[in-house]
Amino acid sequence: MSSTPVAVVTGANKGIGFAIVQALCKQFPGDVYLTARDPGRGQEAVAKLQQEGLQAFFHQLDIDDLQSIRALRDFLKEKYGGLNVLVNNAGIAFKVQDTTPFAVQAEVTLKTNFFGTRNVCTELLPLVKPYGRVVNVSSMVSSSALGGCSQPLQQKFRSDTITEEELVQLMNKFVEDTKKGVHNKEGWPNTAYGVSKIGVTVLSRIQARMLNEKRKGDHILLNACCPGWVRTDMAGPKATKSPDEGAETPVYLALLPSDADAPHGQFVSNKTVRPW
Repeated sequence: MSSTPVAVVTGANKGIGFAIVQALCKQFPGDVYLTARDPGRGQEAVAKLQQEGLQAFFHQLDIDDLQSIRALRDFLKEKYGGLNVLVNNAGIAFKVQDTTPFAVQAEVTLKTNFFGTRNVCTELLPLVKPYGRVVNVSSMVSSSALGGCSQPLQQKFRSDTITEEELVQLMNKFVEDTKKGVHNKEGWPNTAYGVSKIGVTVLSRIQARMLNEKRKGDHILLNACCPGWVRTDMAGPKATKSPDEGAETPVYLALLPSDADAPHGQFVSNKTVRPW
């Protein structure tokens, strides 16, 4: 078993994920795994980094597929005995002009962005070694979407005692409410992406709380962050930041020094803790 530290980035064959891997290859003192659904695209991305003189490794990962997540888990356990840095970057967004029915957009978006990310955490968080760092890539849209929720929903999502089960129920309720065409009446905003990222931000707060309760002595720091509005296939060419600039905050959180005890359980944008 290798004692080399290991970092894993999900959804990393392009965009912000690729830029995060690129930065970690330069700064992280260990093996960096670029993961992607499509092995061909993943290997191409690794080859591109090689041309820049950077070494990353590829492992297939489709966060919508539990078997794929577990295959990665077993590989990390066997080869490294765990992992040191996990960046949950994989996510999807429908374009604004997409005509897919809202209920379908809600189901598909939450399946990947919230439930997929949660499954990765369920399988991989127990493997995170002492002084590990976990970064869940969320979005400022989670803040604006929170502002678009009814007061009762906002109180639930801001609660310091909300459980993972309660959060899962709320995320499922949103999907069901969109199918029934009553999501507005039930206090939800008109953004499936925004609600999915509320889920990611709140999940991060819950996970950090659990780490405090169960693994306090391990000094693991876990945060949600917003990379900003980044020029990617997802956000489009008019966005204000380059992928490298978008990677800055996730990389900063992934590389927090071992003597740091904060931020933890926070929502971070431009390397600054934001109110939730």
